[in-house]
Amino acid sequence: MRAMDDLFGAQREARQAQIAPLATRMRPRTLDEISGQLHLVGSGAAFRTMVEAGRPVSMILWGPPGTGKTTLARLVAAQSDAQFEQLSATSAGVKDVRDVLAGARRRLGEEDRRTVLFLDEIHRFSKSQQDALLPGVEDGTVILVGATTENPFFEINSPLISRSTLFRLEPLEAADLAELIDRALVDTDRGLGGFKLTIADGARTALTERSGGDARLALNALEMAAFLARAVGHDISFENVEEALQRRIVRYDKAGDQHHDVISAFIKSLRGSDPDASLYWLHTMLEAGEDPEFITRRMIVFASEDVGLADSRALAVAVAAGQALAYVGLPEASFALSHAALYLAAAPKSDSVKSAMGATRQAVADTPGAQVPMHLRQAGYQGATVLGHGEGYRYPHDHPGHIVRQHYLPEDIAGSVLFRPTEQGDEAELARRLKEIDQRLGKGSRD
Repeated sequence: MRAMDDLFGAQREARQAQIAPLATRMRPRTLDEISGQLHLVGSGAAFRTMVEAGRPVSMILWGPPGTGKTTLARLVAAQSDAQFEQLSATSAGVKDVRDVLAGARRRLGEEDRRTVLFLDEIHRFSKSQQDALLPGVEDGTVILVGATTENPFFEINSPLISRSTLFRLEPLEAADLAELIDRALVDTDRGLGGFKLTIADGARTALTERSGGDARLALNALEMAAFLARAVGHDISFENVEEALQRRIVRYDKAGDQHHDVISAFIKSLRGSDPDASLYWLHTMLEAGEDPEFITRRMIVFASEDVGLADSRALAVAVAAGQALAYVGLPEASFALSHAALYLAAAPKSDSVKSAMGATRQAVADTPGAQVPMHLRQAGYQGATVLGHGEGYRYPHDHPGHIVRQHYLPEDIAGSVLFRPTEQGDEAELARRLKEIDQRLGKGSRD
């Protein structure tokens, strides 16, 4: 019976391979064919060792689309000579789960063969559906391989997670995608090798950078681009890739002048309080695949360097955008990045923080031997009084307004003014308050 099943199964797979998309035809058949994910399939990695030993455990594969979750599940089954069963949480119900478990028990008893149940998008299963899996996972009837793009600790029941090993997959690097593209172009059995096409360097770069680390998207777009190229009788061009992805690709070299020029235009638009230009350059970078963390870091610096005390909330908004990016990733985080860019562009501007930093660094450089005044030195230990440490210190909270006249700088620069507030935004109120404080401390004017 099993031999006949295998024969019919092989025939079905052969027919399916003829009409399947390129990404499906090029699916790796061994661990060595997998591009990227070296932390899982590299030499000595725990996942590889487990698969090669043919003794898999129930697991959760967590990662973005197109990173190889289905491929790894199939290899787990193939390497352990187990039956591969696949369900999608978007269409399967409790009855389907129970049917698979029943078949797995029968197979284990009659054929002494285990079953790998691949459950795609397991995070979409309800609590009751996930609970239906528990008995079969717990007693080893099935080896569960659950795939999810969502944080499993938020979306999957704790009992199921505790009975599974978690493996995280990362988006593929551009070099990994380029390797897949080149392999598909020369493979005559499963790929596009029979067409004898080449791909322009710019087209390959655009495809790898615009696929978001998604191998499935990259290969299926390559197949469409190849179709377009063959229709007009030339090799795969940048325009073919652009059309295959169904969106305009921004010509942007992240390692060249555009990287520096566009981020410069973005910062200068923020500084110039132009929200429209700020959004334009922000989304130019995002559409071109610029590292969003790089953009966020520059906005955080800008919030203190160019807005500063004129609106201290700007720093909190920029940092929050960075946190949002870490939590939800792109494309959803583009809302938070746009929010921050608009806030920074519209905020009142002040470079007083930068100016104060420059003046202070110069003061530190000019007073290399400066000593901490005696009344400011630590006095909370035995013998400090003998040394005179802390003597003459006046506790501000004991005085009106919680301010008392005494020097806090080294004697060499006592009374120096290093910070000069502007009249912009909130800083105008700070300037007014500092004027009162300076009078009490006996400092000169900050004008």
